[in-house]
Amino acid sequence: MSNPVYLALDLPRLDAGLALIQKVRGHIGGVKLGLEFFCAHGHHGVHEVAKLGLPIFLDLKLHDIPNTVAAAMQSIHVLEPAIVTVHAAGGRAMMEDAKAAAGEHCKVVAVTVLTSLDDDDLAGVGVPGGAHDQALRLADLAQEAGLDGIVCSGHEVGAIHKRWKNGFFVVPGLRPDSGHTADQKRIVTPRAARNDGASVLVIGRPISRAEDPVAAARAIEATL
Repeated sequence: MSNPVYLALDLPRLDAGLALIQKVRGHIGGVKLGLEFFCAHGHHGVHEVAKLGLPIFLDLKLHDIPNTVAAAMQSIHVLEPAIVTVHAAGGRAMMEDAKAAAGEHCKVVAVTVLTSLDDDDLAGVGVPGGAHDQALRLADLAQEAGLDGIVCSGHEVGAIHKRWKNGFFVVPGLRPDSGHTADQKRIVTPRAARNDGASVLVIGRPISRAEDPVAAARAIEATL
């Protein structure tokens, strides 16, 4: 992948989002459309973004019983996403069915631990061992289920890459050295994540909310 940066489109208005992509398209490798975008704009919004010719990462984090997740995957075939997410915590059977139902050219990756969660948050929902151990456990499960890769923070990607040499690793929660953390807790820089084996770097607000989005995207690209 020549440019691993996927812009997380976190603007509420579709026209503003399309305009932003047009501005920065020369400095990104794809577009990540999340749950907020999909609930607001649905298939129509995805089709409009697809017209701009960049790969689409559909970050829906599917998590339900295996049959339901498989049916949801089949329903988005027409959108031809390059990447789709499911939650690894849904279990091996769910992940296997999701991969079986995905389009031929669609990578299915499993979310391990959200970058908004730290060890205390996980302890609060009964998960022992902390974020690092949980991410490794779920990455192993995703590999056993035959998925293409996982989503994890930059803190875990290096260790997971050592265990899964040919995995496809999506790393969100990235901030340039000067970036604000907002609601992200386990963050690293884009360059550090790339050095540790990240395949895709998901970057949103440092570009979309920058005073000059083109300059911000260009500056991030220059570090890679």
